[in-house]
Order: sequence, then C-alpha cells, then structure tokens
Amino acid sequence: MSRIAPLRRSPAARLRNGTLLALALGAGLAFAAPAPVLAFAPPESFAELAEQISPSVVNITTASVVSRPSDGGPVVPEGSPLEDFFRDFGGPGDRGPQRSEALGSGFVISEDGYIVTNNHVIEGADEITIEFFGGEKLPAKVVGTDKQTDIALLKVEAPRPLPFVAFGNSDLARVGDWVVAMGNPLGQGFSVSAGIVSARNRELSGTYDDYLQTDAAINRGNSGGPLFNMAGEVIGVNTAILSPNGGSIGIGFSMASNVVTKVVDQLKEFGETRRGWLGVRIQDVTPDIAEAMGLEAAQGALVTDVPDGPSKDAGILAGDVIQSFNGQDIRSAGDLTRRVADAPVGEAVPVVVLREGATETLTITLGRREEAEGVSTPSGGARPGQEQGQLELLGLTLAPLSEGLRNQYGLPADAEGLVITKVDQAAEAWTKGLREGDVITEVSQQKISRLQDLQDRIGDAKKAGRKSVLLRYSRGGDLRFVALLVN
Repeated sequence: MSRIAPLRRSPAARLRNGTLLALALGAGLAFAAPAPVLAFAPPESFAELAEQISPSVVNITTASVVSRPSDGGPVVPEGSPLEDFFRDFGGPGDRGPQRSEALGSGFVISEDGYIVTNNHVIEGADEITIEFFGGEKLPAKVVGTDKQTDIALLKVEAPRPLPFVAFGNSDLARVGDWVVAMGNPLGQGFSVSAGIVSARNRELSGTYDDYLQTDAAINRGNSGGPLFNMAGEVIGVNTAILSPNGGSIGIGFSMASNVVTKVVDQLKEFGETRRGWLGVRIQDVTPDIAEAMGLEAAQGALVTDVPDGPSKDAGILAGDVIQSFNGQDIRSAGDLTRRVADAPVGEAVPVVVLREGATETLTITLGRREEAEGVSTPSGGARPGQEQGQLELLGLTLAPLSEGLRNQYGLPADAEGLVITKVDQAAEAWTKGLREGDVITEVSQQKISRLQDLQDRIGDAKKAGRKSVLLRYSRGGDLRFVALLVN
C-alpha cells in the first residue's frame, strides 16, 4: 500500500531498505465552432536552463554521532586478535557510538551565502557541509528551522559572492507547465530531471501545507532541492514523494514557494517563525453541514470553539462561518489557517462572519501562534440539570450527564450536554465519526442539556423543511460539528 512520507536523507555510501518516503446536431440548431485547443511542444533541450541554474544548487552532507546498542552477543576482549576483525565487519567488538553521514540537497538564495533546504535534511546534525557545483566544500550553520513547513535556512561564509537563484510566484504555476527538479538523488551527485506540474494546492499532513505535485523524477537525497519553472525561478522545495517502493513513480511534492518565502524571511530576520493567531478552532463546511445550516454554498471556515484569545475578545462565536479574512475570501479551514499565519502579529484585521443568516464584520487583533500553542483553555459553564432515562435517535443512544457517566467516560465537571452511550454501527452517525463517550453540546446551534431539547430541535428542523440537523459535539475537549439526516 502506498503512503506519503518525507524524502528521507540518502545514505552516503549505499542504499538501504527503510521507511518508504513518506496527493447531436438537431435540425434548425446552430452551434459556434469550439475554440482551438492550444498545445505546445516540449523544449528541444533543457540544457541552457540547467547550465544557468546548476551553480546555485548544492549537495548537503550531514554528520552526527549515533549510539549503537549491543545485541547481547559475545564480548571480544581488548587486544584480542579477533578485535580488528569484528570492528571491520561490525561485530561485537564495535558497539559504541558511531558517526553517521547522510545526504540531501539545497539551493543558494543570496550571494552572501544563505541556503534553503528541508528541516528533515539537517535535523539532529552535528556538522553540516555544503558541496557546491564546482566541488568546493564549506561548513554551514543553521540560521533557523520550521518543522511545520519542513524548511531550514543555512548560512555559509564564502570567500567570494556566490551564484544564487530567486524565488518565483508559485501561484502562477499552472497544471501542465514544465518544471525542472535538481538535487542529489540517492547520493549520486548533481542531477537534473524534468516534468510538469501535475496538480496544485495539495495537502499532505501539515497545518500549512500547499504543495505543487510534479512528475519530475525526485528520489531520496532530493530533499531540500529546488523545483524550477522555465524562467529559472524556484517555485517549490522538493520535500516528499508517494511511492510503494521508496523510488520515484512520478508523484512528487514540492512545498510552494509562496509559503517558503514567508518562512525564509522570518527565519532570516528572527531565527524563528512568527505566525499570526486568530484563536479559534475551525473545520470545513461540508455540503451536508451547509444544508443543515441553510447556507447557499459549502465554503468558508466553520468555528467549532472559541477559547480565550483574540477572537473571543472580538466577539466571534462558535457556529459562525468565517467567509472573509482581511479582505480575502475564505474557501476552507486550511485556506483560513494559511492566511492568518501569513498576517503580521499584532495587526488588526477585518473578519466577515455569517451568523444566523446575516453577515457581520468584526475587527480582530492577531496574536502570535507560537506563543499560544500548547495553551489549553477549558470553557466553563453551569452544570446541567439531572434527567433520568435514555433516548435512541439518529442511530445514537443518548443520556443526560450524571456523575456516574462523567466518571465512566472521564468527562470534566463542567461538561454539559447529552452523552452518547452507544452508536449503531449501521447508522450515518457511526460513518461520520460519532462514538460512545462523545458529548452532544448543541443542536441547530442551540445548547442542549435535556433529552427533550434534542427532540425539540430535530422537530424544528423537520418543520423548516431541512433534511439534516447540525450537531456540535465534544471529544477530549475538542469540539466539532457534524450534520445528520433527520428523515
């Protein structure tokens, strides 16, 4: 089964098995002639482009000391004739810490020696050596790293100005455009491959993912290398491939340059990232959620929770749909996350939300995400009243919260709503992820604490002619929305 993983650092000496690198003509009718389809022949050669950009691409060698645990085998006495034999062949005479080398790629972005690569290429390294196209080698130091985008910025002190390349606008890259990848695949040295942009805006597993997918051959060791457009501009940093065997099958991913440039600028200025923070938990608006909320289109970012922070201070509420941020339309939760991250910390921005069928514009002063991460702010609330009995509805068995149920499911004392005690595995609720121990806190964006509240909200939805009802539920402190059919 194929899976996605970073392009792991290539071993310097040999290939090794390991983790696979983790997107009818009717009578009387007249038709206009279709517009011609434009097709362009591939370039006769990529040689001139390769000659132009090769001097800016570098090989990166990292060295680190790794411990080698004992396997419990026989111990060779010091001074024994067999000591050298076991040391040469990795036997029990050689079980101490050992030096490990690995390879990756990168590219120079300024004549004074700033170099971009992947974070996973240099992570944990004790020494970093840059090899230039002409064979010259220089030591490098780490300026800053960002695990969220897997980007690292390095610096070398060169005796003369270095050849460098500029970033291009990745938003202008079209599916089908020619691209060229360069790097150090499998430790073989400088290598060029060509292909096209296969897809855009791919998301793998990161919060700020915006990958260009390409069929230009990239393999282990290409990590951190550049993806060029035909103007010789860097529009991506080669980061991962999808492969069942660890080799290129034509599905590679390069982090878009418009993400990378913002990270690099911050690493260069501060040595770290400083991302904007809105202070909300969000999810995508799916078509069924849009129908349940009476929305015209399934777009925007649905607010599931508002802990203490900038958004709470500005009046954002759970259930709001964020449609615009700082004058830019929001398509999805990921879209909002990236736009907020790109905004300056401390800036006051207008945010347009849809609330109960009407739009409202709020001004929010952004915090800094790095400072807010890891801060948990539980929401308070009155304890719900006690109610006996259970209710089976929508494929769920629900009960009012009691001390016994709180203890059984490990729920906090301030939890409020109806707890799910059973889910029919043949029901839509199971398919959409609801599970025993989840707590339904709202129905149709109204808080509930009694079984009758749930029945009333579902009845109201049916009277309004809606096919589904919107539920808000809590699991381990995280709040989400889900829409379930009521007919």
